[in-house]
Amino acid sequence: MTRRQNILFIMTDQHRIDHLGYDPRSVMATPHIDRIAGSAGFTECQSANPLCQPARAALLTGKYSHQVGMLTMSGDLSQQHRTYPQALQEAGYYTTVAGKLHLLQGWDWFGRIPGGHRLTDLRAQMQGYGFDEVWEASGKFLMRRDHCDYAQHLQDRGLLDGYWDHIQRCQGNTFSALDKFDQVQPWPFAEADYVDIATTTHAIEQIRQRPADKPFFTLCSLCGPHVPYDPPQRFLDAVPYREDDNFCLEGEDLSPEAKRSMWALRQAYQAMIACIDEQVGRLFDCLEDGGLLDDTVVVFTSDHGEMLGDHYRMQKGFPYWQSVGVPLAIRHPEHLGAIRSATPVEHVDITATILDVAGLDPQQVLSRYWPSYHDMVPGHSLLPILRGETDAVREWAFSECDMKWHDAPKGDTESHVPACWQALTTERFKYVRHVDTTKGPDDFARELLFDRAADPDEVVNLIDAPEHAAVVARCRQYREWVMATTLPGQTSWAPVANPLR
Repeated sequence: MTRRQNILFIMTDQHRIDHLGYDPRSVMATPHIDRIAGSAGFTECQSANPLCQPARAALLTGKYSHQVGMLTMSGDLSQQHRTYPQALQEAGYYTTVAGKLHLLQGWDWFGRIPGGHRLTDLRAQMQGYGFDEVWEASGKFLMRRDHCDYAQHLQDRGLLDGYWDHIQRCQGNTFSALDKFDQVQPWPFAEADYVDIATTTHAIEQIRQRPADKPFFTLCSLCGPHVPYDPPQRFLDAVPYREDDNFCLEGEDLSPEAKRSMWALRQAYQAMIACIDEQVGRLFDCLEDGGLLDDTVVVFTSDHGEMLGDHYRMQKGFPYWQSVGVPLAIRHPEHLGAIRSATPVEHVDITATILDVAGLDPQQVLSRYWPSYHDMVPGHSLLPILRGETDAVREWAFSECDMKWHDAPKGDTESHVPACWQALTTERFKYVRHVDTTKGPDDFARELLFDRAADPDEVVNLIDAPEHAAVVARCRQYREWVMATTLPGQTSWAPVANPLR
């Protein structure tokens, strides 16, 4: 039997697609990440849900976030949903994760701090998602709530209290670019203790210490370039400060103060990505030193993007390309054609691709017969594109979100998108249907249509344009089809009694 390929899955947090060297819109170089695109670099991959926890739940299960009860950042992902690491384990892989999982959100956003999860005491439960080994970094701001392995790492070095002070100096986790400005605070401790560097070190250790008789799957899940803006000083020094007045705005300009803040944050954001790119280089060195590169498929993506001041917003949760678009690069040692693809793809296609690399059928291994609706698996493997057999595996990419708790920017314009929405993206158009749950049945829904070829900033709403009536009708039909064929999986908890005899 042919030995299965090893799989290294590198994931970032809040990584905007135009901050990746292989993307034609890129504002910076990322030579090590670009190396992953040796098979394919996708420029139109859409997040299943541009919020951390729902996106990660979709990736882990290969199903849309509404299918697994993770439409927003609330609650915990039920282990009654099948996961791709479970399938890989059952196929003989040794599965590990170093870094951010963010599958548990049992605490209230507005509750007391810390008041979160003690993740170091939940290792067995986290392994239940399909991992033989777990070293968890909950996330930069999330560490105020959750005590994770990275927090323990800092505590063991006497740095945890100093880290809390550092986070406090960084100020906010805001979604508005108008009235509240986060601060750039370079990492104040040794580089080796920076979260993404420490996480990469643990991923390398997991690869080196793996069982020799099994193929491995390693998820290296980094916490950057998510806020706070805290790159190590060496990387901040290497990135130039630029006053590029290229914000995507619907109406009035940003104030000079807001622009200066955005420019400083954009510099720090790029510095965090430069740090990440260096960590990718370390992972490549690990594979090469161990003679593993020719036997390992490497995949790179993020959970969602970052607005960086565009449309008057920061962070994520919005259907604009800056938020919902994510990087996707794949290096398969048997298919090094360096394809650059603008075809729409989705997070769930990444899940299907990972399983296909392992010789597994996603529909089969992610399905359960009972309870109902666990057999609706929407992803399509991208290996046919890598092999040159086709240019596309889908016509539309589907995304959704419900961000009820976000702080909307001041002075909303007509283009403002309320918190709950669904979106379809093609190579040319984007259709958004959002709902306002405070309104009645006659006016609760609103639609947007953007012609991305003529309007790449996604500013001009063409939903009522007569020449696009057929496109709108097709979008509505496809949205209904998606929702009708990807129903939420039913769950169970009560023990089943032995049948009467």
